[in-house]
Amino acid sequence: MLVDYSYDPNRHGCRSVVIHVLDPRFAKALSHPLRQRILQRLNEGGVASPNELARALGEALGSVSYHIRILRELDCVELVSTTPRRGALEHYYRATARPGLDDEEWARLPASLRRETLGRILSEIFEGAAKAGLGGGYPDSETHVRRIALALDEQARTELSALLAETHDAALRIDADSASRHAQHGPDDTPAIATDLWLIHLRHADTN
Repeated sequence: MLVDYSYDPNRHGCRSVVIHVLDPRFAKALSHPLRQRILQRLNEGGVASPNELARALGEALGSVSYHIRILRELDCVELVSTTPRRGALEHYYRATARPGLDDEEWARLPASLRRETLGRILSEIFEGAAKAGLGGGYPDSETHVRRIALALDEQARTELSALLAETHDAALRIDADSASRHAQHGPDDTPAIATDLWLIHLRHADTN
């Protein structure tokens, strides 16, 4: 399910939550890691411009602007204000969707949409891995690749899923902290290094 967040104008200043049925547009919004990071940053920091997001995330302005445009077309962000800066208008956006689905929401998706989404994500992972190899990313001393074959009962699968979710959330917090430090230090700070973290847990195909 897609959860849209909007501010309730009542005197309590609370957030109202509007729930819509997930459609392929939202799956597309979550299929690119930079769009996930943009949504995460906007959900945590509120309103921001593409220029501010580019500095905070250590990404090129053109790339951030492109993905903001896609997110707006997919109704995942909305324009809230514009500010004149140096003869141009700086556009400020806020998120209208959160950057992920929990296990229950994922389970409610049609199987065909889950397969399509997973296929797209895995394709992007393989493409990213190939680009990293061609770009010399593999020799880095902080590159880690591990494969563990497991045989898990239902309780163990639940425990492992919880561990992966905790790792995912912790990685996003680490990324947000890094972005905040980068924003505080300004353009003189050491540029952030773009990295990918892939969390994949797959059930073996039934060979019986």
